[in-house]
Amino acid sequence: MSRTVLIIEDNPGIAELVRMHIQDLGLHPVLADRGDTGLDRFREGGVDLVILDLMLPGLDGLAVCREIRAGTDYVPVLMLTAKSTELDRVLGLEMGADDYLTKPFSVAELAARVKALFRRVDALARRDVNASPDQEIVRDGLRIDPARRSVLVHGQPVELTAREFNLLWHFASNPGRVYSRSQLLDAVWGYNHDGYEHTVNTHINRLRGKIERDPAHPEFVETVWGVGYRLRD
Repeated sequence: MSRTVLIIEDNPGIAELVRMHIQDLGLHPVLADRGDTGLDRFREGGVDLVILDLMLPGLDGLAVCREIRAGTDYVPVLMLTAKSTELDRVLGLEMGADDYLTKPFSVAELAARVKALFRRVDALARRDVNASPDQEIVRDGLRIDPARRSVLVHGQPVELTAREFNLLWHFASNPGRVYSRSQLLDAVWGYNHDGYEHTVNTHINRLRGKIERDPAHPEFVETVWGVGYRLRD
């Protein structure tokens, strides 16, 4: 079946341009011209990729992205925006966007970014299918069940997003091993681009906020200064 791409863009000309080229890729485009209505459509389900403008009426793109990432299912997000400053790019990535394309953009680049995102999704899916069945991991008050994708910390359930769970599982499967931000991007996100390490920092902070008694003094995921992160062995 054709994959569905939700395009949340309030400029009618740009929205139609993106819609036409998404359709040319053999994908099914769905349009929304407001952030709040776009988020409502996303929550209905069946969306495989979101192309999201930053400046939107109703709810801005950063807020929409944050809400998308608050869910447990992972759907790639491509931010499409007229803003091009480093701060805006970093904010978008830290909210959970997978890629960032600045207007004006070429149609060829848009198509390449969309194809790359779906390749990453497919690669991660193959990795999950080919992996051997994983056993529950229990250590020092932390219990992780991959079959149910559930986490208990000192007996209390913790709700993690799909990306937060995958990050914690990666650490717990290799306790004591130090991973750089670049290695984590490759292993957990399925891609590695210079300048995207900020999103790793953000997800580590959010994960600590949920599983640590005192995130400033973590007992599970610790920082190895100048290198990266590891699960305390």
